[in-house]
Amino acid sequence: MTTVTLGHLDESVQQATAAAVARVLEAYELEIEYVIAPRAEMIEHMRRGDVDLFVSAWLPDVDAAFVAPELGMEAFGQLYRPAFGWGVPEAAATGVTSVAGLAAADCPVSREIVTPASVLDRVRQVVAAYNLTEAGYTIAARPDAEAHDHAAQVLEGSLPEIIPAWQPSFVHYGQKLLALDDPKASYGAEQEARILLRSAIRGDMDSDLLDELDELTLGNKVVSALDHAMRFEDMSAEEAAEAWQRGKLLPR
Repeated sequence: MTTVTLGHLDESVQQATAAAVARVLEAYELEIEYVIAPRAEMIEHMRRGDVDLFVSAWLPDVDAAFVAPELGMEAFGQLYRPAFGWGVPEAAATGVTSVAGLAAADCPVSREIVTPASVLDRVRQVVAAYNLTEAGYTIAARPDAEAHDHAAQVLEGSLPEIIPAWQPSFVHYGQKLLALDDPKASYGAEQEARILLRSAIRGDMDSDLLDELDELTLGNKVVSALDHAMRFEDMSAEEAAEAWQRGKLLPR
């Protein structure tokens, strides 16, 4: 096998993770053809057998559709552990450490929650769990790119605003975000970011390569750094992955 099709969603975290996996594939002298698509289209690519490896599926819940039996994809490895949550800039010094504290009348946090459209349902779930609507909070759903730009401005300005986001992501780079505790467990379950392999080609893949991919662990800190490098250091996904591989990505 000399060529492998590598699929990933059209999102910066997924693009960065795929680039890191691609470094391993290239070490085995494999040529890579990319399949990049949103979730619904990716399912159809998998159904047609267009994707040999997919990076990465968030299991068991978020991307459960990708491991439906009829798609013929099998999960292995664990690249990082995605977790949804809310945070406020550490430097804003709001004194709030838990979502439960947001409902207090004297809470200095902005009552408008700017959220990426992709996590709107999760944000609504948290708001409902803590009766935050009654406390005056409103949700402003925006396209993901616009919401991410807003989150960057909130962090840069140390503004007292809620940032709802999946970890890993650029907002978690540099420990500028104070994660808010969730005593009612309304954020949802932590996921595992796993590689998917098209079962039909397992016999054609180098067993040493599969073992190396199975043991590859990036971790949330590295993926957050990759995402940050792509957004703020003008790096491509490939350049960020190379910097990580050379030990030049994370601050020492």
